[in-house]
Amino acid sequence: MTKTDVVIAGAGPTGLMLACELRLGGVEVVVLDKLEGRSGESRAGGMHVRTLEVLDQRGILEPFLAAGNPVPGGLFAKQRLNFSHLETRHPFTLMLLQNKVEQMLEQRAVELGAQVRWSSEVVGVREDATGVEVDARHPDGSTSTVRAKYVAGCDGGRSAVRKLAGIDFPGTAATVTAMLGDVELADPPDGPAVVAGESGNVSILGYEPGWYRVFITDYDQVSDRDEPMTFERLRDAATRIAGKDFGMHSPRWLSSFGDATRLAAHLRLGRVLLAGDAAHIHFPAGGQGLNLGMQDAANLGWKLAAVINRQAPDDLLDTYHSERHAVGERVLHNTRAQTALSRPGAHADALRDVFADLVTVDEVNHRLSGMITALDVRYPLGEAHPLLGYRFPDLDLTVADGEIRLFSLLHKARPVLLNLSDDTVIFAEMTAAAKAWGDRIDVVDARCADQIRAAGTTGQIPAPAAVLIRPDGHTAWVAAAGEAPDVAALESALTTWVGPADQ
Repeated sequence: MTKTDVVIAGAGPTGLMLACELRLGGVEVVVLDKLEGRSGESRAGGMHVRTLEVLDQRGILEPFLAAGNPVPGGLFAKQRLNFSHLETRHPFTLMLLQNKVEQMLEQRAVELGAQVRWSSEVVGVREDATGVEVDARHPDGSTSTVRAKYVAGCDGGRSAVRKLAGIDFPGTAATVTAMLGDVELADPPDGPAVVAGESGNVSILGYEPGWYRVFITDYDQVSDRDEPMTFERLRDAATRIAGKDFGMHSPRWLSSFGDATRLAAHLRLGRVLLAGDAAHIHFPAGGQGLNLGMQDAANLGWKLAAVINRQAPDDLLDTYHSERHAVGERVLHNTRAQTALSRPGAHADALRDVFADLVTVDEVNHRLSGMITALDVRYPLGEAHPLLGYRFPDLDLTVADGEIRLFSLLHKARPVLLNLSDDTVIFAEMTAAAKAWGDRIDVVDARCADQIRAAGTTGQIPAPAAVLIRPDGHTAWVAAAGEAPDVAALESALTTWVGPADQ
């Protein structure tokens, strides 16, 4: 039996992102995956704004940008959204296939010291008072056991960890069939195309020279999870719905699924944690699945590291459920809405016409863009200031050594107490309060523009005098400009998110 701090089941984007986050916190990690190695399959193909920011916060975004293709805006029920108004450095969707994302995240995780073990299918999870034992089965029939303090199920919609832990997965069954194929086309459209038919629609998007992703939604069929996906099914469905198959040939990868929508009853149950598709499944409307999972990992990683390092109490992990379960619920809700808006028929046509007009209204576009990109995610941290709970924007800062970006302060996944005021008394009070937490928090004195743009606000607002920023970039405490800081509230926030003060 080998020992580690955390076992992660699943070497997809969620599991690998979590491994990276845990290693930044000094936590030992073993990642188990039942596949023999990286498959090359690419279920997802787009990274949204907030996911790009999560990578930027860790200083690892540039390789992803270099490998991907930025596409302006995004989609909600096939209606184009304009991201140019969003207060971000990355107002686009980065088209980058999942296998490329996984390759880069795995490389990063291994560089940081994580172990990735292929051909290791999780078949047993046993929890006791001090940890968990995770059994893995290998292709030759042998088994091995890893003992850890926690296990994280990032092993997809049919999660073995979730089932072994007995966590309910309530939701709604599939009502449609979707098919996906990476193929070559002898008769491709001139550009990205959506062909609507009486029983569904066919979407075509070119990813690399010579081959295309074909996505078909068939509203006349209900997905059978056990029916094998074949190239003939994809081609026949395209012909039936669009009237032609675009000369598709040479399939590289095929998949079929439905619009089943489910959310785990618990994202944390004792020493078992769930993230990504293991925690929630939904129709891939708006391309939110991969992004939701990676953002789960960004929320969970630093919390789990703080608990394992005995810096924070175990109940910090309960905030992972309370914060991310609500986000997952909202994503499931909006994907159901997008599926309904995409159905064929006269009634849906009328609804789409009305919706298309509404999307041209700036306020509606802004609201939907924030939802799809996850920039509008606000954790329930209070209403004392409009920035509380939102991710803090990537401001240009001036510090003693010169100019920096705010996200550079988060590269090590540590909490940051940031002073933005010229008032030396405010800075002295903050510094004095933070001393009780020793070297567990970075205190930074900086200056920025007097007015800033931030998620959840309209137009510009005065830059705060000071903020406490969690390792995931969300704002945990704010001292408003021109007001004396509430030191007691700061100490309370530090206790909640960093742990009890040093003795």
